[in-house]
Amino acid sequence: MADNILHMEDVTMQFGGVVAVNGLTLDINQGEIVALIGPNGAGKTTAFNCVTGIYEPTYGKVDFQGKTILANTPQGKMKRFYAGDVPAKPIPHIKNTPDQITKMGIARTFQNIRLFGNLTVFDNVLIAKHMRARQNVFSATLGLNYKEERRMRQETMELLEMQGLAHLKDEVASSLPYGLQRRLEIARALATRPSLLLLDEPAAGMNPQETQELTDFIKQIKEDYHLSIFMIEHHMDLVMQISDRIYVLDFGKLIAQGTPEEIQNNERVIEAYLGVSDDAED
Repeated sequence: MADNILHMEDVTMQFGGVVAVNGLTLDINQGEIVALIGPNGAGKTTAFNCVTGIYEPTYGKVDFQGKTILANTPQGKMKRFYAGDVPAKPIPHIKNTPDQITKMGIARTFQNIRLFGNLTVFDNVLIAKHMRARQNVFSATLGLNYKEERRMRQETMELLEMQGLAHLKDEVASSLPYGLQRRLEIARALATRPSLLLLDEPAAGMNPQETQELTDFIKQIKEDYHLSIFMIEHHMDLVMQISDRIYVLDFGKLIAQGTPEEIQNNERVIEAYLGVSDDAED
C-alpha cells in the first residue's frame, strides 16, 4: 500500500515459555491515528518495544516506510514474507538499535514518564535535538559547532512555544504537574522530528479534564507535524474520540480490528476488555 508507514508481520515475542506477543500483523497508514488496546498484560507495550528496537522479536518482521528495520527468522522457521502481491525472498536477520530507529523517524513516549527530572524543560527538549546533530567530540571540544548549537537552541524554543511550554522553559521538569510532564515528554519526542509517534498510555494517571486537554493536544500535533500516531491507551473516551482504527490484543493475540464503532460493538472485545470494570484496570 502506497501510504503505508508501518507494517508488522507475524511479530512474536517470547520470554522463556511465555509468549507475550503471538503472531501480530498490523498496518498503520500515513496520517492515521491507530490505537492498540487490550487488558493489562495483553502484550501492548511489548509490541511497542518490538517496533522501537528495545526488544528483538523472537520471530517476524517490522517495516517502516517500506524498509525492513527489524526481522528475525530463526533457523528452521524461515518464511517468505510478502511485499504486497509480490513474493519476497526469505528475510535475513535484521536488527537496528533504538537510537538508529529514532533517527529513521520513529519516536515514542513511555507508560512511566522518563524525563530528566533534574534538568529544565528547555534542556530536556534540547537533549533530544542533539540526536540529529552533526557535531563530533572534536568539534564540540573546540567549540566549532556553535552555529549548529545556536540553531538547535532556537528550534527548541520554537517547539516549546508551539506546545505551550515556553513560559516554563527554566522550570525543573520534576516540578511540573503530572499533565505538563506528559506534554513535555511528547514535546521531547517531537524534537527528534519523527514521522511516526508512538504514545504508550499518554493519559495514564490523568483526571478527566487533563485527559480531554491531552485529546485535543494529540489531535493538534498530528495536524501541525503531519504525523502518524500509534497509541496504547486504556481511556476509552480518548481512544474512541481520536482513533481512525483500533487493534485489540488479548493474551498476545490479535482478536479484533476495525473502526471505533466496529470495536465498540464487537462482542469478543466487550467480553475481553471493554466490559472490564475500572477496578480491574491499573
